[in-house]
Amino acid sequence: MRKRSLWLVVGCVTIVGVASQAKDAAQIPWLDVEVFRAHVAALASDEFDGRKPGTGGEEKTVEYIRRQFVDAGLKPGHGTTFFQSVPLVEITATPDAVLSLEHGGTKQDLKYAQDMVVWTKRVVAQSSLDKSPLVFVGYGIVAPEYDWNDYAAADIKGKTAIILINDPGFATNDPKLFRGREMTYHGRWTYKFEEAARQGAAGALIIHDTEPAAYGWNVVTASWTVPQLDMASSDGNANRIAIEGWISNEAAKSLFKLAGEDFAALTAAAAKRGFKAVPLDVQASVTVHNAIRRSNSSNVIGILPGSKRPDEYLIYTAHWDHFGHAADKPGDAIFNGAIDNGTGVAGIMTLARAFAHAATPPERSIVFLAVTGEESGLLGSAYYAENPVYPLARTAAVINLDALYAGGPARDIVVVGAGNSDLEDYLRKAAKQQDRVISPEPTPEKGFYYRSDHFNFAKKGVPALYTKLGTDDREHGQEYGRQMQEDYIAKRYHQPSDEYSKDLDFRGSFEDLELLYRVGERVANEKDWPEWYKNSEFRAIRETTDRER
Repeated sequence: MRKRSLWLVVGCVTIVGVASQAKDAAQIPWLDVEVFRAHVAALASDEFDGRKPGTGGEEKTVEYIRRQFVDAGLKPGHGTTFFQSVPLVEITATPDAVLSLEHGGTKQDLKYAQDMVVWTKRVVAQSSLDKSPLVFVGYGIVAPEYDWNDYAAADIKGKTAIILINDPGFATNDPKLFRGREMTYHGRWTYKFEEAARQGAAGALIIHDTEPAAYGWNVVTASWTVPQLDMASSDGNANRIAIEGWISNEAAKSLFKLAGEDFAALTAAAAKRGFKAVPLDVQASVTVHNAIRRSNSSNVIGILPGSKRPDEYLIYTAHWDHFGHAADKPGDAIFNGAIDNGTGVAGIMTLARAFAHAATPPERSIVFLAVTGEESGLLGSAYYAENPVYPLARTAAVINLDALYAGGPARDIVVVGAGNSDLEDYLRKAAKQQDRVISPEPTPEKGFYYRSDHFNFAKKGVPALYTKLGTDDREHGQEYGRQMQEDYIAKRYHQPSDEYSKDLDFRGSFEDLELLYRVGERVANEKDWPEWYKNSEFRAIRETTDRER
């Protein structure tokens, strides 16, 4: 019965699309909000079991997307198939880990999930720290372009780094320090672990703080107490740190007190140029036991061949994965992921149908790419970027759809990571036709530009656009729109409560979808190639691929 109900939903989507196209013909034919809504409802249903890679939920999800791509009129995007296989390894740490801290004869134990969360990405049955000396390395950043090196005077090899989240500019609110409140990649947790590994650390523990992290401790526990996915490697991730993890802010204060150090004074000092790492005279011990499962997940790729320049490409991307279900939790344990990212996948499927039925076929090929493993570190898009089906040098642009917030029509649309490419000019022109404006990103300190799949393409030089619904709600005002989005982040983001409801208002997100159609329409039909702005950190990479092209 479950399988039958899945295909009933698919059939209903097709019927609704045909029935309602006349209604939207005055705008964009075949771009239909009810089709979009039906896709979100299907993908966020319990039937898909939280869309976790490597599970039965994945099988249903990728087949649903494939079927919708076929029905839309797309061709297989990877040779004769719609699937690109992505090799993954799943590591499940048992929740019995205890992080023991020792200073002199005094011991202090940090409890799993309550005070800390630890894991390893090494593909091993167990990984440990045994009386590893702790060193506070401030923000854990090596950035010559900002004249900054937290590891310059640190003896960290074989030791455990204690690291602050975000950048020094966030803490000081100094616009001349890094990018001020705007997060750089150096502020992301992924970078912190990468840099600690390059420095030879045995362990790395990031101090959580809600404001600079941009999410609460509940998101940390929801995200890192479940099985962790990573791309499989030939060396079993031996280059990764033995123990990675987070400690709560309160646990960090207790740790510094145990070490006889002033937490507030040291964290303030860490935000000043010239800071030198501080040994904490505390040793850490912990053992993580793992269950290991290897699997292959899938990126789903459909293509609409271009009519004049089929060897040039525009990519729309969205991640289909979420967190599955937590079998050990009471009550509702399914992470349905309606907004994150049922909306994005629904968006690219709705766009695919509209482009496939456009009166004038696009001149460039349009690729619709639904990627796996975003929630585990942008894995599917990273794999595609390293193993592109279509040459990145001939990819004109990437437009990323990730978490189209529910809400009413807004007077504005937000560009995440604004000031990067002239795709923003394309968007601005399209927005003007809706009597809308582009607003500056309200929380650049949260580093959203580095937290979604377009980033893996940007790192390769492909101009990438990522937007969010604005907060200036036409019906209820700015404060209402801001509060709605903050409420989602606080109560539903990465939680089982991110569920579909018929009461979700998709009018605003659908207007955004129309804008992204218009931007893509221009990219797909013009001869020019979108460019990074002169001050963009990605411009030099694109100049290299321009010469290659």
